[in-house]
Amino acid sequence: MNSNHGHDAEDFNTSSNPSLNDVLDARLSRRNVLRVSMGTAGTAVLGTLSLSACGGGSDDTPVAAAPAPVAPASVAPAPVAPRPLSLSFAAVAKNLTDLVTVPTGYTAAPIFALGDPLTAATPAYRNDGTDTDFENRAGDHHDGIEYFGLNAAGTARDVAGSERGLLAMNHEALTDQFLHANGTTANPRPAAEADKEIPAHGVSIVEVRKVAGKFAYQSDSSFNRRVTPLTPIQINGPVRGNALVKTKFSSSGNDARGTVNNCGTGYTPWGTFLTAEENWNGYFTRVATDDAARGGATARSVVSLIRYGRPQGAASRHGWETAGSADRYDRFNISQRGSSTDGTDDYRNELNTFGYIVEIDPYDRNVAIRKRTALGRFAHESASYSRLIAGKPLAVYMGDDSRGEYMYKFVTAANWDAADASPANRITTGDKYLDNGKLYVAKFASDGSGQWIELTLGNAAIAAASYKFVDQADVLVNARLAADAVGATRMDRPEWSAVDPKTGEIYYTLTNNSNRKVEPSSSAQQGLDAANPRSYTDAPTATAPGNVNGHIVRLKESGGESAATAFTWDIYLFGAEAGADAAKVNLSSLTADNDMSSPDGLWFSPKTGLVFIQTDDGAFTDVTNCMMLIGMPGTVGDGTTPTLSYTKTDGSTVTVQTRVGAKPTAATLRRFLVGPNDCEITGITETPDGKTIFVNIQHPGEAISKANLADPAKYLSHWPGNAGYGAGGSNARPRSATIVITRNDGGLIGVDGTAVLNSY
Repeated sequence: MNSNHGHDAEDFNTSSNPSLNDVLDARLSRRNVLRVSMGTAGTAVLGTLSLSACGGGSDDTPVAAAPAPVAPASVAPAPVAPRPLSLSFAAVAKNLTDLVTVPTGYTAAPIFALGDPLTAATPAYRNDGTDTDFENRAGDHHDGIEYFGLNAAGTARDVAGSERGLLAMNHEALTDQFLHANGTTANPRPAAEADKEIPAHGVSIVEVRKVAGKFAYQSDSSFNRRVTPLTPIQINGPVRGNALVKTKFSSSGNDARGTVNNCGTGYTPWGTFLTAEENWNGYFTRVATDDAARGGATARSVVSLIRYGRPQGAASRHGWETAGSADRYDRFNISQRGSSTDGTDDYRNELNTFGYIVEIDPYDRNVAIRKRTALGRFAHESASYSRLIAGKPLAVYMGDDSRGEYMYKFVTAANWDAADASPANRITTGDKYLDNGKLYVAKFASDGSGQWIELTLGNAAIAAASYKFVDQADVLVNARLAADAVGATRMDRPEWSAVDPKTGEIYYTLTNNSNRKVEPSSSAQQGLDAANPRSYTDAPTATAPGNVNGHIVRLKESGGESAATAFTWDIYLFGAEAGADAAKVNLSSLTADNDMSSPDGLWFSPKTGLVFIQTDDGAFTDVTNCMMLIGMPGTVGDGTTPTLSYTKTDGSTVTVQTRVGAKPTAATLRRFLVGPNDCEITGITETPDGKTIFVNIQHPGEAISKANLADPAKYLSHWPGNAGYGAGGSNARPRSATIVITRNDGGLIGVDGTAVLNSY
């Protein structure tokens, strides 16, 4: 998800699917950049813990711990508050300060950072590259995060608990140079380095509670634990036991080992944690002769591997397979090396055990973790649930984060039973809802309608595909190939999804797409269409930069039914710089107080109904660090349907009609937070009372070379050490970290509690 590790650097969707209905060629006008002053009256830039501000411009300081769980408009009672009339904070100015900036009247503080110990016996993090034992420390690259409440005694789940709870969070990837004293060693990798890097991925579960009125993480809690790429995990759903997932580790195909490159998250209605495996493919290698070993370029496994980004000769991201002959390293070489016909004497099928939504019970370390294969296999971003209606099925919305990939939903076979909001056994409740159902992919039409197409062998297009699917497990393992076959719409990197708790409408961030071209020159590139209508360029050439600022698509299910197969859509928001061409680029009329680029993380507050938008940007970083905005959503169809006209290189003219949601105003969208240098803002959750939020700051200062490691003056960031957290001070190696944000007057985040609409 982050710029270096988050999405595939190559495009593996070479299907001929149109981006919408007919691919429309176009020419976009020159991008006009507006540079904005960094100062604004609504924020203050402060840099130490002794001040009442934590970061680059605000009334904040680092604090210490976390609150309680908020079920996503799902867990029973807790009615959602009325929709706010307007936002109640002053917009934070864009800035390049190496601290966290939030509005005046708010306090932000680091609470849990890379390397922090999770047991009383684990030493404090020295942050000099000499630390070990990451099985008992916070991992790197904090990403999606969820809050799960505890009762006051800290012994049991309490969905209303806002002063004590568990944070479950993903650790997507590594800033590996900082993890070692002298940076990384080239292949062959030393085992000692690999043994740090592997467990620094995965998931952390950590207890947080209020201490002296402020949240602090509890390093000695019995709930604390790590889930890593080495943790045993059960394969559940239709793929369990299938030939495609039989390996040397599990000849039965019932089990897998670990989870990796975990990005977005989900909070189930029954109180468990969902973690999404995103770009797992890059951790594995294939030798240059592997196609022949598998039967040639047309062999089914070869077609699958190429579609999922592992052509023969592909190098692994970290070279862990070179660290020794031990099985924990060898598994990352997925070449066919054994002589068995079923793959149980090597790791040729290992890649098929990754790419799923994984369910974890954060309260119980003794129950088996599940990979939910019924939800399909792709570069999962997050998993958001439809609104709960007793007697109706649930829908889970998901995106595939690679250029030109698809948007999916899963509809449960079981209908929702309100008694399952507080079940006696949470993980078997997950079995009930997540192991059986239907997987769909989205196809958009240029008239503002769309359809969900079921991915099943019963679909004639799938049955007739050139890749010969054997069974439904094959369809799910190769969901991308199935989506290709049915002509799904290729989108601009579908990232997080979120469901508006008031309307039930579904939002997907489309972060950007360098391959969205005015005049595509290859099958890996996509033309313009109504749902993906922009490609910034001075000339419509194949080398133009593509859609650099991204947008947010919004869907409304037909009849409000989660199981509907038809929907309507529009574009809630276009990312753009405030001074960009209003006719073809800044279509949402963003201003200096709310302009942004590359929306990524997306979340609705169950308490207030506000939408939070987080960015992972590389196109706007000469003006500002990445940010988080708070907005008030409208409804599908509340805007306009402009027709955009473009001139091609041959002088001909084409038009594309898109659908733009109501333009935001100062009252409905504002910048709430700007992060430290070279970071991504990702992951957010809140306490059930809506008065505390937790946000992850990922990979500050990640752009560091081994040559510059010894000179702190060359680091791009020193956060959070420069904010007074942990070892290192103003010369600290930067660390990914979770921050806690509260309002100084104890009120709701983003809005005054009295300013609400009675209709909400």
